[in-house]
Amino acid sequence: MTKLAEIFRDAGPAYVQRFDDRLLPSHRRVLRDILACRTPSLGSQLYLCSSCGNEHSVYHSCRNRHCPKCQGAEAERWLHRQRSLLLPCEYGLGTCTMPAALREAARARQREVYSILIQEGARALLEIMHDPRFVGGLTGVMAVLHTWTRAMIFHPHVHMLFPVGGLSKGERSWIKAGKRSYIFPAYGLAKIFRQRVERAFRKAGLYDLVPRKVWRQRWVAHVKHVAGGDKALLYLSRYVFRIAVTNSRIPAYDGHRVRFLAKDRHGQTSPVTLSVGEFIRRYLQHVLPRHFVQVRYFGLWATTCRAKLEAARAILEHHLSVIGRKTRSCIPERTARSPDIG
Repeated sequence: MTKLAEIFRDAGPAYVQRFDDRLLPSHRRVLRDILACRTPSLGSQLYLCSSCGNEHSVYHSCRNRHCPKCQGAEAERWLHRQRSLLLPCEYGLGTCTMPAALREAARARQREVYSILIQEGARALLEIMHDPRFVGGLTGVMAVLHTWTRAMIFHPHVHMLFPVGGLSKGERSWIKAGKRSYIFPAYGLAKIFRQRVERAFRKAGLYDLVPRKVWRQRWVAHVKHVAGGDKALLYLSRYVFRIAVTNSRIPAYDGHRVRFLAKDRHGQTSPVTLSVGEFIRRYLQHVLPRHFVQVRYFGLWATTCRAKLEAARAILEHHLSVIGRKTRSCIPERTARSPDIG
């Protein structure tokens, strides 16, 4: 199995020389870090066995978030931290996608456009959840930026995890969605998202970078129920700590062409073969600006709303305790079934 570092070590210098004046500082850093990761250039830690006296050294990792060797432990630590935010309720996953006409603007102004994508996607979801026709309360949103397809094609979109329900205005009840199998219409989310992005582009001075017709087109969004909190977080962590391509997906490299595995739209895995230069280009276009915050929190999960989050938790836990008492009392199912909260 070919490693990404091997490809960068072999073909990286020629790529840098060819595109020297167009390489972003973040791209240069990734190339340098992945080559140095777990090699003597970063130093090592010496371990001594107290029983047998044997010594062995472990090379330091680069800790770059785009390195295929450094994400596993980070994912576990992130999951542990996020569990404290979870509420005991059902969850949904929303996805908002920028149309192809905005991708060049995203390439040229990464930090600004990516921030708009995350912020306006989350605010659009909060807005539609606040509509009394669907929930009518304040929910939380954990938004994660993702920029690629399995074939490493540039495709910016944002995944958003949220509780299916919301805290009432007076913070005295938790309001569930009207129907268990239906949260809100995806086309409604897409419409609000488009309107909010248009306003944000005008405000940021980016409006002239895209054709006018894009603001009249239908945009794409998806909404679905997902499993409970832990399972939903695990699902989301794959977007937080997954990189554009991992070492396990690169079965072959001959010095000129790279073959890697990717799933098509039908979920079937098939090989994709690219010239080594195109492979490196596709990989680097998904490198985020340095210090860019990829995961952001809104609504109940915003740091300024911790009191409201705890109020919602208390309401939901009380409700669950009431259900538990009724169940232990062996009340028949038709009478033990509790009404919607709020």
